[in-house]
Amino acid sequence: MVRFFLKAKHWSLFLLFLGIPVIFQLVMIILLVIETNIHSSSASISTIFLFSFFPLIIIFSILVLFGWFWSIVIGLNQMIPSEIKVNIKRFKFFFFIPLVYILFSMIYLLGLFSNILNGSGVWIVTIIIPLHLFSMFCIFHTIYYVAKTIKTVELKRRVSFIDFAGDFFLVWFYFIGVWILQPKINKVTISNKPGD
Repeated sequence: MVRFFLKAKHWSLFLLFLGIPVIFQLVMIILLVIETNIHSSSASISTIFLFSFFPLIIIFSILVLFGWFWSIVIGLNQMIPSEIKVNIKRFKFFFFIPLVYILFSMIYLLGLFSNILNGSGVWIVTIIIPLHLFSMFCIFHTIYYVAKTIKTVELKRRVSFIDFAGDFFLVWFYFIGVWILQPKINKVTISNKPGD
């Protein structure tokens, strides 16, 4: 998996990140409009069936994005000179918290909202808000680590945030950044061998 993401072309990652979810949403909207005009009441069972796949499409997109993050840090970390190699245990810890949180929330999102609207799930909000804020912190830490790893491999020296601030924002806005960062990742993957 790591080699796939490191050698993938920017356009193929873009299609996996956004292309598939956007096409699926467009198909859902078109079918909903067509069936609503034909039946002039509510959506049919086939449209509702399509809506049930929406969380799966989002989960797929998130797994691809996090797979890209993981592959950059784990794969490129092998190309960092041993004297400046960084410990990735903290990255791994902060990486899995938002991934599990996002997957859990996508699976239980509908049931959660129905419980809150009924008033029986208010206690859940007191758990979710701090967990959501911590998950956001973990995502920013992961983005920070991804950008730092890319720049460290590129410059072959210890880097400060000033060195990789641009890459940080490109990783944050990955739907734009993949077009700029992935060619750099491809280039360093081809030009570097582990342990060089």
